[in-house]
Amino acid sequence: MANAPLEAIPVHLITGFLGSGKSTLIRQLIEQKPAHETWAIVINEFGQVGIDQTMFAERRDLVVKGLPGGCLCCQLAFVMQASLVNLLHRHRPDRVIIEPSGLGHPAGLLDVLRGEAFQGVLEVRDIIAVLDPRRLDDPRVLEHETFRDQLAMADAVALTMTDLVSADKRDAARRWALDHWPRRKWVVDAPHGALPMARLTASDTSRAPRGAVDHRHAALRVDVGEGGLPEGDESPLPEPGRPQREAGAALGFATLGWRWHPADRFDLDRLSALLGDLPAGLRIKGVLHTEAGWKLYNRAEGAVSLSSSVWRRDSRLEIIGDSARLPPATELEAALAACRLAPASE
Repeated sequence: MANAPLEAIPVHLITGFLGSGKSTLIRQLIEQKPAHETWAIVINEFGQVGIDQTMFAERRDLVVKGLPGGCLCCQLAFVMQASLVNLLHRHRPDRVIIEPSGLGHPAGLLDVLRGEAFQGVLEVRDIIAVLDPRRLDDPRVLEHETFRDQLAMADAVALTMTDLVSADKRDAARRWALDHWPRRKWVVDAPHGALPMARLTASDTSRAPRGAVDHRHAALRVDVGEGGLPEGDESPLPEPGRPQREAGAALGFATLGWRWHPADRFDLDRLSALLGDLPAGLRIKGVLHTEAGWKLYNRAEGAVSLSSSVWRRDSRLEIIGDSARLPPATELEAALAACRLAPASE
């Protein structure tokens, strides 16, 4: 029924450090979604322009909400709470998956989800941490407090990028992930993000039956104002040929990003060469309109992937890393402009 109380909706947190493959894993889970269910995906990005939400095709049974420019676990906690209240009321999803920023600590987010506003409405399930075994070779990552805390709070671990490492490194990562108390519920390989849906739904049988929850908790306790919060990405488009630049810094990392009008097109070869020449260690991701069509660009741990994109609203590029490694913004913006194809009128 349309007015039935919202109760015991499963919520899954998919955590993991920058570039570990969280969005890829979520996309693979969506491919296994039961046809009768509606899912809500909430994606928080450390970067300012919001790239990860562009990786999900729009469909009637899937709601994707992007919250770029901060950390759900701290400064965006109230924004996330209000957005989630609005999303639950409008779409009444059967399942919610939240992807916190790769630099976010999940403790604050859990406090929100288990707080009074969502009491009886949301049921937080296992926290799944996504781990790229190659991260264990980087002392800077191993010493990063957020990386350690994400793994420490995880109920289970999905090992991604296992096709890119040796069997010895994969086995070492599995032993490292299992070396934890209380013991993980499971540690499994998820190459290319392939995690069986059963890992997500294993505890569904323990879900309280409909009607078993005190209905006093079914009224969400956040005032989002008349008409609620706006949905989707409603930022005004930049003018053609005049990109919008965003920058930020926190948690020892800096970010530099741009948005372009959808009419702006790039030479894919020139753009790929430019991005490939940027310093090693930088996390680079983007969705870009090129002469070869709309493309998703992703560079993590030195590995680059390029694939077709269903996104058409605007072009976006995000670069994240140590501030000392980021190139000067004005110089890089000029180099990016040189990769832009002249429109027919120019």
